Amino acid sequence: METKLDKLLQSIDPAITLDQVSDRADDAINTFDLPSGIIEKWDEFKDILTRFHWHVQKTILRIQLLKSPNPDIEWGRCCELLLKEYGDNGEKAAFEMTRTAAEGGIYRVLKALASRMVDEYAGNEIKAKINHFWIALSLDEQWEVMDEYLEKFGYLLTSEITEGSAARIKADFPKALQEHPYTIRRLRKIGRGK
Repeated sequence: METKLDKLLQSIDPAITLDQVSDRADDAINTFDLPSGIIEKWDEFKDILTRFHWHVQKTILRIQLLKSPNPDIEWGRCCELLLKEYGDNGEKAAFEMTRTAAEGGIYRVLKALASRMVDEYAGNEIKAKINHFWIALSLDEQWEVMDEYLEKFGYLLTSEITEGSAARIKADFPKALQEHPYTIRRLRKIGRGK
């Protein structure tokens, strides 16, 4: 018999969350009009990235946004993602890559930006489903779900997390559930030899 946990894990399966969002991001990359391979002007770089962010956002979320993006807001969002990808001064590192066509140039920067957006949007969907599931459970049901998860999937977790009574994972179990789709996706890639 299918349990509440089974239903949740099916709803956050990477094929439904991560892979579908990633496919839409790939479509956005393939349909974005990129003027050239080398971008030498900072303003042009900012314009391309803000337009790209807007385009990927519309494609991932499958919405028609009528107004053009606010460049300052979109640029701020781009910078956050570039800092996550390339570290301090991420936007400058990305510009240098596009200016010199180094390490894949603008195409690599756009792919990295889209990948970060996939993580953000899919991650938000996964978190929302888990939070909705978790708060609907009674305290006793939460304990049952934690025990069921450890019984079924404890082998996927490190021994440091599961040692003793698995207090480390139980302390913030919704966060552990958020990692589940990413773990399953990695295992599937290994199984396919990718």
